[in-house]
Amino acid sequence: MSQPILQVRQLGKTVTMPDEDLVLLSDINLTVQAGESVAIVGTSGSGKSTLLGLLAGLDAPSSGEIRLAGRPLLSLNEEEKAVLRAEKVGFVFQNFQLLPSLTALENVMLPLELRQIDTQTRCEQLAKDFLARVGLSQRLHHYPRTLSGGEQQRVALARAFAGQPAILFADEPTGNLDSKTAHQIADLLFSLNQDSGTTLILVTHDERLAARCQQQWRMEGGQLSTAVQP
Repeated sequence: MSQPILQVRQLGKTVTMPDEDLVLLSDINLTVQAGESVAIVGTSGSGKSTLLGLLAGLDAPSSGEIRLAGRPLLSLNEEEKAVLRAEKVGFVFQNFQLLPSLTALENVMLPLELRQIDTQTRCEQLAKDFLARVGLSQRLHHYPRTLSGGEQQRVALARAFAGQPAILFADEPTGNLDSKTAHQIADLLFSLNQDSGTTLILVTHDERLAARCQQQWRMEGGQLSTAVQP
Protein backbone atom coordinates (compact mmCIF):
# COMPACT_ATOMS: atom_id res chain seq x y z
CA MET A 1 0.00 0.00 0.00
CA SER A 2 1.24 3.49 -0.82
CA GLN A 3 2.17 5.94 1.91
CA PRO A 4 -0.83 7.81 3.40
CA ILE A 5 -1.21 11.45 2.33
CA LEU A 6 -2.06 12.31 5.95
CA GLN A 7 -1.17 10.43 9.12
CA VAL A 8 -1.94 11.62 12.65
CA ARG A 9 -0.84 9.88 15.84
CA GLN A 10 -1.86 10.75 19.42
CA LEU A 11 -2.35 14.41 18.58
CA GLY A 12 -3.18 16.84 21.38
CA LYS A 13 -3.59 20.59 21.81
CA THR A 14 -3.64 22.34 25.19
CA VAL A 15 -3.61 26.08 25.88
CA THR A 16 -2.53 27.61 29.17
CA MET A 17 -5.11 29.84 30.85
CA PRO A 18 -4.58 32.01 33.94
CA ASP A 19 -6.37 29.52 36.20
CA GLU A 20 -5.93 26.20 34.41
CA ASP A 21 -4.84 24.40 31.28
CA LEU A 22 -7.58 24.08 28.68
CA VAL A 23 -7.51 20.85 26.64
CA LEU A 24 -8.77 21.56 23.12
CA LEU A 25 -7.86 18.22 21.52
CA SER A 26 -6.67 14.92 22.93
CA ASP A 27 -5.47 11.58 21.54
CA ILE A 28 -6.43 12.22 17.89
CA ASN A 29 -5.54 9.38 15.50
CA LEU A 30 -6.32 9.52 11.79
CA THR A 31 -4.99 7.97 8.57
CA VAL A 32 -6.06 9.21 5.14
CA GLN A 33 -5.01 7.66 1.84
CA ALA A 34 -4.45 9.72 -1.31
CA GLY A 35 -7.70 10.43 -3.14
CA GLU A 36 -10.01 9.76 -0.19
CA SER A 37 -12.71 12.15 0.96
CA VAL A 38 -13.03 12.50 4.73
CA ALA A 39 -15.61 14.46 6.73
CA ILE A 40 -15.04 15.64 10.29
CA VAL A 41 -18.44 16.44 11.75
CA GLY A 42 -19.11 18.40 14.89
CA THR A 43 -20.95 21.29 16.47
CA SER A 44 -19.45 24.73 17.00
CA GLY A 45 -16.76 24.58 19.67
CA SER A 46 -16.15 20.83 19.31
CA GLY A 47 -12.56 21.37 18.16
CA LYS A 48 -12.93 20.48 14.48
CA SER A 49 -11.57 23.77 13.11
CA THR A 50 -8.70 23.64 15.63
CA LEU A 51 -7.87 20.18 14.30
CA LEU A 52 -7.96 21.39 10.70
CA GLY A 53 -5.47 24.14 11.52
CA LEU A 54 -3.10 21.59 13.04
CA LEU A 55 -3.41 19.18 10.11
CA ALA A 56 -2.52 21.96 7.67
CA GLY A 57 0.45 23.11 9.73
CA LEU A 58 -1.14 26.49 10.49
CA ASP A 59 -0.80 25.85 14.23
CA ALA A 60 1.45 23.63 16.34
CA PRO A 61 0.16 20.78 18.52
CA SER A 62 1.12 20.28 22.15
CA SER A 63 1.76 16.57 21.60
CA GLY A 64 1.63 13.89 18.95
CA GLU A 65 2.75 13.56 15.34
CA ILE A 66 1.44 14.73 11.96
CA ARG A 67 2.81 13.57 8.62
CA LEU A 68 1.49 15.51 5.64
CA ALA A 69 2.44 14.30 2.16
CA GLY A 70 5.16 12.22 3.78
CA ARG A 71 6.69 15.14 5.67
CA PRO A 72 6.72 15.28 9.51
CA LEU A 73 5.26 18.72 10.24
CA LEU A 74 6.85 19.05 13.67
CA SER A 75 10.34 18.86 12.19
CA LEU A 76 9.68 21.66 9.67
CA ASN A 77 10.22 25.35 10.33
CA GLU A 78 7.61 27.93 9.31
CA GLU A 79 9.21 28.60 5.93
CA GLU A 80 9.37 24.89 5.12
CA LYS A 81 5.74 24.42 6.13
CA ALA A 82 4.74 27.37 3.93
CA VAL A 83 6.52 25.79 0.97
CA LEU A 84 4.82 22.44 1.63
CA ARG A 85 1.39 24.12 1.76
CA ALA A 86 2.09 26.03 -1.46
CA GLU A 87 3.08 22.83 -3.26
CA LYS A 88 0.62 20.32 -1.83
CA VAL A 89 -2.30 22.00 -0.05
CA GLY A 90 -5.45 23.88 -1.06
CA PHE A 91 -7.91 25.66 1.20
CA VAL A 92 -11.59 26.63 1.06
CA PHE A 93 -12.92 28.68 3.97
CA GLN A 94 -16.37 29.60 5.24
CA ASN A 95 -15.73 33.33 4.72
CA PHE A 96 -14.14 32.89 1.26
CA GLN A 97 -10.84 34.69 2.09
CA LEU A 98 -10.66 36.55 -1.22
CA LEU A 99 -8.43 39.62 -1.50
CA PRO A 100 -10.81 42.58 -1.98
CA SER A 101 -8.36 44.60 -4.10
CA LEU A 102 -8.04 41.83 -6.71
CA THR A 103 -10.53 40.73 -9.35
CA ALA A 104 -11.88 37.19 -9.48
CA LEU A 105 -9.29 36.31 -12.13
CA GLU A 106 -6.44 37.89 -10.15
CA ASN A 107 -7.49 36.07 -6.96
CA VAL A 108 -7.27 32.73 -8.75
CA MET A 109 -4.00 33.63 -10.48
CA LEU A 110 -2.21 34.87 -7.35
CA PRO A 111 -1.22 31.53 -5.76
CA LEU A 112 -0.22 30.20 -9.18
CA GLU A 113 2.08 33.17 -9.76
CA LEU A 114 3.57 32.95 -6.28
CA ARG A 115 4.62 29.36 -6.94
CA GLN A 116 6.50 30.52 -10.06
CA ILE A 117 6.03 27.19 -11.78
CA ASP A 118 4.65 28.56 -15.05
CA THR A 119 4.48 31.66 -17.22
CA GLN A 120 1.99 34.43 -16.44
CA THR A 121 0.17 33.61 -19.67
CA ARG A 122 -0.21 29.97 -18.64
CA CYS A 123 -1.31 30.99 -15.12
CA GLU A 124 -3.94 33.31 -16.57
CA GLN A 125 -5.27 30.63 -18.91
CA LEU A 126 -5.42 28.06 -16.11
CA ALA A 127 -7.28 30.53 -13.88
CA LYS A 128 -9.75 31.32 -16.66
CA ASP A 129 -10.33 27.61 -17.28
CA PHE A 130 -11.19 26.94 -13.63
CA LEU A 131 -13.40 30.03 -13.37
CA ALA A 132 -15.25 28.74 -16.43
CA ARG A 133 -15.67 25.34 -14.72
CA VAL A 134 -17.38 27.03 -11.77
CA GLY A 135 -19.61 29.10 -14.06
CA LEU A 136 -17.92 32.49 -13.74
CA SER A 137 -16.62 33.16 -17.26
CA GLN A 138 -18.59 36.41 -17.26
CA ARG A 139 -17.23 37.57 -13.88
CA LEU A 140 -13.49 37.44 -14.50
CA HIS A 141 -12.90 41.14 -13.89
CA HIS A 142 -15.38 41.63 -11.05
CA TYR A 143 -14.14 42.45 -7.56
CA PRO A 144 -15.33 40.39 -4.56
CA ARG A 145 -17.57 43.21 -3.26
CA THR A 146 -19.62 43.01 -6.49
CA LEU A 147 -20.09 39.23 -6.25
CA SER A 148 -22.71 37.33 -4.27
CA GLY A 149 -21.67 34.97 -1.49
CA GLY A 150 -22.16 31.99 -3.77
CA GLU A 151 -20.09 33.60 -6.52
CA GLN A 152 -17.30 34.43 -4.06
CA GLN A 153 -17.18 30.81 -2.91
CA ARG A 154 -17.03 29.70 -6.56
CA VAL A 155 -13.97 31.91 -6.99
CA ALA A 156 -12.50 30.34 -3.85
CA LEU A 157 -13.09 26.84 -5.27
CA ALA A 158 -11.47 27.80 -8.57
CA ARG A 159 -8.48 29.22 -6.70
CA ALA A 160 -8.12 26.08 -4.58
CA PHE A 161 -8.29 23.57 -7.43
CA ALA A 162 -6.33 25.59 -10.00
CA GLY A 163 -3.23 24.99 -7.90
CA GLN A 164 -3.74 21.22 -8.35
CA PRO A 165 -3.26 20.41 -4.66
CA ALA A 166 -2.64 16.90 -3.40
CA ILE A 167 -4.94 17.58 -0.46
CA LEU A 168 -7.72 20.13 0.06
CA PHE A 169 -8.86 21.35 3.47
CA ALA A 170 -12.41 22.74 3.43
CA ASP A 171 -13.63 24.47 6.60
CA GLU A 172 -17.44 24.85 6.58
CA PRO A 173 -17.40 25.71 2.85
CA THR A 174 -21.20 26.16 2.73
CA GLY A 175 -21.62 27.68 6.18
CA ASN A 176 -22.32 31.26 5.05
CA LEU A 177 -24.66 30.38 2.19
CA ASP A 178 -28.40 29.89 1.84
CA SER A 179 -29.57 26.31 1.39
CA LYS A 180 -30.01 26.46 -2.40
CA THR A 181 -26.61 28.07 -2.99
CA ALA A 182 -24.99 25.74 -0.45
CA HIS A 183 -26.25 22.73 -2.39
CA GLN A 184 -24.83 24.14 -5.64
CA ILE A 185 -21.45 24.84 -4.05
CA ALA A 186 -21.36 21.34 -2.52
CA ASP A 187 -22.04 19.80 -5.94
CA LEU A 188 -19.21 21.87 -7.43
CA LEU A 189 -16.83 20.94 -4.62
CA PHE A 190 -17.34 17.20 -5.02
CA SER A 191 -17.36 17.36 -8.82
CA LEU A 192 -14.08 19.28 -8.97
CA ASN A 193 -12.60 17.03 -6.32
CA GLN A 194 -13.50 13.87 -8.22
CA ASP A 195 -12.18 15.26 -11.50
CA SER A 196 -8.92 16.32 -9.86
CA GLY A 197 -8.36 13.17 -7.80
CA THR A 198 -7.61 15.39 -4.80
CA THR A 199 -7.75 14.19 -1.19
CA LEU A 200 -10.53 16.09 0.59
CA ILE A 201 -10.65 16.84 4.31
CA LEU A 202 -14.02 18.47 4.99
CA VAL A 203 -14.93 20.06 8.31
CA THR A 204 -18.66 20.67 8.68
CA HIS A 205 -21.64 20.64 11.01
CA ASP A 206 -23.87 19.57 8.09
CA GLU A 207 -24.61 15.83 8.32
CA ARG A 208 -25.94 15.67 4.74
CA LEU A 209 -22.79 17.25 3.36
CA ALA A 210 -20.63 14.90 5.42
CA ALA A 211 -22.55 11.88 4.10
CA ARG A 212 -21.15 12.56 0.63
CA CYS A 213 -17.63 11.73 1.85
CA GLN A 214 -16.14 8.23 1.89
CA GLN A 215 -15.22 8.47 5.57
CA GLN A 216 -17.06 10.27 8.37
CA TRP A 217 -15.61 11.05 11.77
CA ARG A 218 -17.32 12.80 14.65
CA MET A 219 -15.62 15.41 16.82
CA GLU A 220 -16.97 15.87 20.33
CA GLY A 221 -15.25 17.53 23.27
CA GLY A 222 -11.91 17.59 21.50
CA GLN A 223 -11.92 13.87 20.69
CA LEU A 224 -12.44 12.08 17.40
CA SER A 225 -14.83 9.16 17.54
CA THR A 226 -14.77 5.95 15.51
CA ALA A 227 -15.31 6.38 11.78
CA VAL A 228 -18.82 5.78 10.46
CA GLN A 229 -19.05 4.48 6.91
CA PRO A 230 -21.91 6.01 4.90
